[in-house]
Amino acid sequence: MKVRIVVDYVPRYRRGHQWHFVPPVTGIHLAAITPPEHEVEVIHEQVRPVPVDTTPDVVALSFFSGFARRAYQLADRYRALGVRVVAGGPHVSYWTEEALEHVDVVVTGEAESVWPEVLRDIERGTPRRVYRGEAVPLAGLPTPRYDLLEDRFLVPRVLQATRGCPFTCSFCTVPDLNPGFRVRPVDEVVRDIATTRFPRFWQDKVAWFWDDNLLVQRRWAKDLLRAMSGLDRWWLTQASIDIVKDRELLDLMERSGCIGIFLGIESLDEADLRSVDKRQNRVREYRDAIERLHDRGICVMAGFISGFDDQTPEAIVATADRLNAVGVDVPFLSVLTPFRGTPLYDEYLRDGRILEDRDWDHYTGYGVAFRPARMTPDELLAAHRRLWNRAFSPALVTDRLARGARQLSRGGMMLSAAMNGFYGLKQLTGNEPARAPIEGEGRIAHPDPMQAPLRLSQIGVRRAERESASRHEKAPSAARTAVA
Repeated sequence: MKVRIVVDYVPRYRRGHQWHFVPPVTGIHLAAITPPEHEVEVIHEQVRPVPVDTTPDVVALSFFSGFARRAYQLADRYRALGVRVVAGGPHVSYWTEEALEHVDVVVTGEAESVWPEVLRDIERGTPRRVYRGEAVPLAGLPTPRYDLLEDRFLVPRVLQATRGCPFTCSFCTVPDLNPGFRVRPVDEVVRDIATTRFPRFWQDKVAWFWDDNLLVQRRWAKDLLRAMSGLDRWWLTQASIDIVKDRELLDLMERSGCIGIFLGIESLDEADLRSVDKRQNRVREYRDAIERLHDRGICVMAGFISGFDDQTPEAIVATADRLNAVGVDVPFLSVLTPFRGTPLYDEYLRDGRILEDRDWDHYTGYGVAFRPARMTPDELLAAHRRLWNRAFSPALVTDRLARGARQLSRGGMMLSAAMNGFYGLKQLTGNEPARAPIEGEGRIAHPDPMQAPLRLSQIGVRRAERESASRHEKAPSAARTAVA
């Protein structure tokens, strides 16, 4: 069959992007695990329009909640032409019934365990409506299909070496969507980095790990970094802030070419962190932790969330200068978003704080989909935009770059300059995060707050119990066997 994999996208800024840093790993990974008898292509809507035609036999859509309406529009158009449509990803994993109104097949959870089966069933004309992907060991995964990437991404070598995260922050779906913590064999990760080639210097030089918490399993992480030390590569990833307590790990990070670490700081106030069960962070340790990474020349990217219950608009806006004061090189600024599958969503749904007039375009990380505690939704949105504009103002961008010139390695400085330039130019030209329209009537069918919270792991348990009961019912009893 001809399989078209589409990674959906809706611009989150008023005028989109001038440059495109990095592709999601999803599309090129799914292409890599597609059985070789099928012809496969990958389209990232972020960088080119999606053709809607009858060329493919199967279209696979991957998207998260903020892009759901766009994905459904594409699905409806393909199905009108008679093309089979499969949807996967975090959104459809938790909103399966909604997705089935627009697609033929939904894949929930992780795709590796079911994707070949999905394609086989479609080819035979006997697909099921829902396939439940399971968390499987990561050994034996192929190299992502970089050859199918569009050439507009600045850093095309994205890969994943681990799955999962040991922490259980209440706003995050990862503990349920990717349960446990699993690692790939070191030699297979090194193969993906060492054997791929790209035309431009920085493209061939940089590896971007698309992991939630790459360095959690220390012994494995150190083995990986030792193996990477001779590759002459630069790399960056996401990790938890406790990595700075391991001197040997920091030595290996520097030696192996680490140029950037993304830290989920989320807030500069302890009460905020406690409210979302992010107890592994200690605000008083931030400055020292960042200094230790700077000592190794590593650029520190940090996520900050607006909308915690004890925040005021003034406190949110003041965070721009506070982040600079603790040494953050590149701030990433989002709005608290209650995704289904998280304790945060369950709490807000139960308390009547989900804004039911807000559609999926408010779930991009730049919209407000809930009722804040100490301000109105509009006040939260306005405070976030003021924060964003202050954080990427010429004054603060210049301050960060001047500090980076003294503290960062060449690769770390290039990363900081590229990202600050990316957001700083947006700020200068008024290209701030777009505001989602508010619909007159909500279209999201939120569940009854009294229902048990939805968890994929619980679905797996319930399915196993049903299958066990079914086998028991079909098996002949001892008495019937004896009579026969």
